[in-house]
Amino acid sequence: MNPFKKRHGRLVPPGLEMQILRLLPRVTLIGALMPVALSVLVRVMPPQPGVDVDKHIKSVDIFAIATEITFLTAMFTVAIGAVIVHVMKGPAYMADSYPVPHSDRPVRDASADEDRQ
Repeated sequence: MNPFKKRHGRLVPPGLEMQILRLLPRVTLIGALMPVALSVLVRVMPPQPGVDVDKHIKSVDIFAIATEITFLTAMFTVAIGAVIVHVMKGPAYMADSYPVPHSDRPVRDASADEDRQ
């Protein structure tokens, strides 16, 4: 007996998970570059008078790193979810049959009747 015998006639069309998986690299790249652009922008723009430039740049860098880590974690979580849904929609496999002798005539359990009384 083949343990990996696929059932025929069960094709689930790809849904939202495939759209997410196709868009994920592009969204991740654009989203990962945004905090970097913010960090570069704070170095290029002229500082406001009366502001400690080094402290301001460090604060923006810390914010950019935290945003980057949070964003990449979120994208990784979305990717895992989409992959799980895609795998779960995969082909169905035949399991070993387990014959139930009383499937068409259920047997009443006498001890269960005694417990109810």
